[in-house]
Amino acid sequence: EVQLVESGGGLVQPGGSLRLSCAASGFTFSRYGMNWVRQAPGKGLEWVSISALDSVRGRFTISRDNAKSTLYLQMNDLKPEDTAVYYCAKGNGPITRYLEIWGQGTLVTVSS
Repeated sequence: EVQLVESGGGLVQPGGSLRLSCAASGFTFSRYGMNWVRQAPGKGLEWVSISALDSVRGRFTISRDNAKSTLYLQMNDLKPEDTAVYYCAKGNGPITRYLEIWGQGTLVTVSS
């Protein structure tokens, strides 16, 4: 059974840092594209991509450890507008065309 479990969220002050983790199981992790998606309160879903989301460029870093089947999102210099539920999502293959499995999400709250 495919499972994606996000962790690492919490309350952090503006300018602080957090590292989110997504522990994956039930599939060959290295063969699939992995993604982060977030949803801020009252807003729609945003694909967390360094290239596509200018607001996080230079602050967020996505990495993966295939040996540990874990996806990471390192978030630095957090801003209140980063407050959102962050989801880990499994792509349909090595190149993601759609997101077929989603984790439960982890809440990040950036507030003083």
